[in-house]
Amino acid sequence: MSNHISNNRPNPDQVIVDIATYVDDFEITSKEAIETARYCLLDTLGCGFEALQYPACTKLLGPIIKGTLVPDGVKIPGTNYQLDPILAAFNIGAMIRWLDFNDTWLAAEWGHPSDNLGGILSAADYVSRKNIKEGKSSLKILDVLNAMIKAHEIQGILALENSFNRVGLDHVILVKIASTAVVTKLLGGNKNDIINALSNAIIDGQSLRTYRHSPNTGSRKSWAAGDATSRAVRLAWMTLQGEMGYPSALTAKTWGFYDVLFKGNSFKFQRHYGSYVMENVLFKISFPAEFHAQTAVESAFSLHKNESQKLDTLEKINAIEKIVIRTHESAIRIIDKQGSLDNPADRDHCIQYMTAVALLCGQLTAQDYEDEKAKDPRIDALRNKMVCIEDPQYTKDYLDPEKRSIANAIQIFYKDGSISQEVAVEYPIGHRKRRNEGIPELIKKYKINLARIFDQPKQKEILDLCLDHDQFLKTDVIKFMDMLAK
Repeated sequence: MSNHISNNRPNPDQVIVDIATYVDDFEITSKEAIETARYCLLDTLGCGFEALQYPACTKLLGPIIKGTLVPDGVKIPGTNYQLDPILAAFNIGAMIRWLDFNDTWLAAEWGHPSDNLGGILSAADYVSRKNIKEGKSSLKILDVLNAMIKAHEIQGILALENSFNRVGLDHVILVKIASTAVVTKLLGGNKNDIINALSNAIIDGQSLRTYRHSPNTGSRKSWAAGDATSRAVRLAWMTLQGEMGYPSALTAKTWGFYDVLFKGNSFKFQRHYGSYVMENVLFKISFPAEFHAQTAVESAFSLHKNESQKLDTLEKINAIEKIVIRTHESAIRIIDKQGSLDNPADRDHCIQYMTAVALLCGQLTAQDYEDEKAKDPRIDALRNKMVCIEDPQYTKDYLDPEKRSIANAIQIFYKDGSISQEVAVEYPIGHRKRRNEGIPELIKKYKINLARIFDQPKQKEILDLCLDHDQFLKTDVIKFMDMLAK
């Protein structure tokens, strides 16, 4: 006789319960986390403002049916769109991720925790407008920052020991999970609602990484997080309409996430949830480059000062024997690319391309990934000279929770036997260890991005509010979102 499978509903998976308990019960007390979250909010919005300069991004934004305006809908920063919270989350999420310039978290898995802001801002604005209509109070910016800290924490803690990319899944699964948890809470859900919503996020179809890798690299990587955070808002909303959850979404034999998508392995955890991730998050401040290459680009900037005159023609580049990039294992696996690069999404995930532009120009901007710039034959000539080698110590320090370095070193070897200085950078300017140096530059970046959208009086109004820490935290979400709308 065959064994019958029990149809008794189990208790919810402990991993899901732990996330829900953290979101529902944990009080954020870290002043460093709250201050860092404020800077993260500004920087992330600024990245969205810059993305609005690119038609490839803006063509995907706005209402599905042109001209639709949702009464009491979510205001989309930098635009005149007012949308339902689900579509709004996609719009905001796509904007902030488009140019690969928002924050980063690197571990066994990597990703961009501020991607969750698409769902967080949309939910907070929607709830606030609904509250005002019902005679209640708007949520405050502090509520947004607390949600950001928790979303960062969920995404980052799951990423520390669990590599989704090694089973072919894209890291935006973590955006979906983190956004679902905090958005359900923002929309008024309780712990049980968060558990149910999370179970639906886990059993959802998950994105494959193929759009980030050769030969399929493409622009989906710029809107995938917007899609994930938007899906999270939908799942949260459905749960709050009474839609059921699935208690063993992770652990169900044969049919659960672990068996179907994680090779039978359970998630591993290095630490409990708190505010660690926000405190240690990495900002992209100086240039839009995939984060494993940030220190390579910074090293190339230094080399540019002394070597640029030896690189300004194809004839001079031909005198180079090789350019060695000493790096860490994750960089080799993700962004070490040979051969043709077909679009901006391909180029901003190629360490050789980014390094070549930095060596030639002493700068790297989003425009440098566009087709016109890529036509410069010197770029591919330099790329063809580059060799990436793993430094085991760099790999070890990359994974060390006390260091979390992202080191790269570059050296040029010429055919005549001469060599350049090797320039090594261990921590990028956006690292926690360089916060005092980085924050003034982050504010400069925000000012530049505000100027792309708003006139000078409006820029000053926004900036004065954002830089007044105590006042900003007490500001109504509605007031801030109205201020950012066109």
